Parts: sequence; C-alpha cells; structure tokens
Amino acid sequence: MPAVVNVNGQISNEDEARISVFDHGFLYGEGVYETLLTYNKKIFLLDRHIKRLRRSADQINLSVPLADQELESRIQATLDEAALGDTPTYIRILLTRGIGPLTYDLKACLSPSLVIIVRPHTFPSEKLATKGALVALVSIIRNHPRSVNPLIKSNNLMNNALAMQEGYSKGANESLMCNYRGELTECSQSNFFLVKDGQIRTPELGSGLLAGITRGFLLELGPEIGIPTSEAVLHQDDILKSEEAFFTSTTKEIVPVVRVDDHVIGEGVPGPITKRLMAAFREKIEHLCR
Repeated sequence: MPAVVNVNGQISNEDEARISVFDHGFLYGEGVYETLLTYNKKIFLLDRHIKRLRRSADQINLSVPLADQELESRIQATLDEAALGDTPTYIRILLTRGIGPLTYDLKACLSPSLVIIVRPHTFPSEKLATKGALVALVSIIRNHPRSVNPLIKSNNLMNNALAMQEGYSKGANESLMCNYRGELTECSQSNFFLVKDGQIRTPELGSGLLAGITRGFLLELGPEIGIPTSEAVLHQDDILKSEEAFFTSTTKEIVPVVRVDDHVIGEGVPGPITKRLMAAFREKIEHLCR
C-alpha cells in the first residue's frame, strides 16, 4: 500500500508529495527525525518521541513549529487519511531547516519544513525472533560527539548507512559500531545489549550513541520483571564473555543476537532472559495500547 505524506500540513499520496530541492534538509542534511509505531490505532510512547524530537532540534538550533498538541493533531490527521485501521503503522516525522538560499546562515531559512510519512509497518521476520540475528562488528566508527553528536537523531545518516552497507557485505542483519576509543556504542539502526551473569547491560550514553526510546523503556522494564539492567562502558571482549545479546529499536522491537561475526553467543539460540524480556515487552504494549 502506498504511503500517505503530510508536507507542512498538506496531505497527499507518496507520488504527489513534494518538497523543494532548496530545502536545507536536502541540500545539507540539516534536520532531525523520529520514527514511531501504532498498535491497535494508538501511537506507542508518543510523548517520549516528541520530547526527543525537541531535544534533537534544540541541539542544532532548529525550532519545532508546532506545540505538542498541534503536532499530535497533525500526526493523527495523517493517520486518519491513511485509514489503516488496526494494522501496525509506521510513522516518520522529519523536521528540516526549511527552504533557503545556498548558505549555512541560520537566518536564511524563514520557516522549518515538517514532513510526516505514514505507511503500513512490517516487523522483522519470525525467523529472526525465533532463530536470532547475525551482527557484524564493522570498521566504521560512530560519530565523535563533538562532530555530529549521536544524541541528535539527525536526518544525516551517512555514518549509519556506511556501517550497515559494510554489514550487508558480510551477510549480517545489523552492524555494530565502536567509538574512537574502541568502546562499543550501538548498531546502525538499533541499540545493543549484552547479558552476563543474569544481568542486562548496554553501552552508556557517554560512549556516544543515541538514547533510543525502546532502549530507555527496557532499562525501566528489566527491573520491573526482576532482571538487573544497567548502562556501562563495554568493549569487544565483553561480547566474548556474554551469554546472550539482542538489539532494540522502535521498528524492530527486540531482536535476539546469536552471532557477532564468527563468535557464537551463548548456545547459539535466543536466550531465556532475552525471551523473557520480549514477552514482557509485548505485554506492556498490549497494556499501553489497548
């Protein structure tokens, strides 16, 4: 089914949607974005996504042109036009600097551009959930925080794209990056977690990574179901010592990892803690989006 697109309040199908080639999001990659999902017609963790959109925008001196309620109304209008019913729905919000002349001067763009894309969502295959994924530890280094800070959910995804392309060349489902100090950070499209001695650990934000919405949610969910969960500085050796691993994102939820390059994680199948967390996550979705 074609996507429905809302460009600055004008809703159309994907073939008719238009934005200027002089938009600085296209010219310079100046913009931020969020990806959301609906379950049972309800947007999951919408408030957290809007807060992060504003934080990202603030870090590049970009104003969000709508108040929270107005933004929610615009998203809902786009969802209503798509009319996908109970089908899980993918929503992408893109906010750019807007249209202006060929200059980096912030004053050149008079108003931001706001684009909302809505389409049916397809989750990762059942095989990944039951058999597990392969992750490649790639040579691409995650952006230095004093370059394009990974805490900014930027429309400029070249770093992520190059990492994932290397992973694809190795037959991997995801690509894991380190920072300039050799610490583990995150995957090209998701956050990364390890399990050792019954405890879940994920790289800390200080290592240079995006504060994923699902990541943050799981840091709260783990203790709720009796699983110690923490952030830590992690290295490649920690992968070798781990019993389980998984990655998370809004669009993929929780995906077990059974291999990193040639190293088999645990028994080479999704582990009990990962499966327990997956089940608890689904229960939370059903509770919050019923």
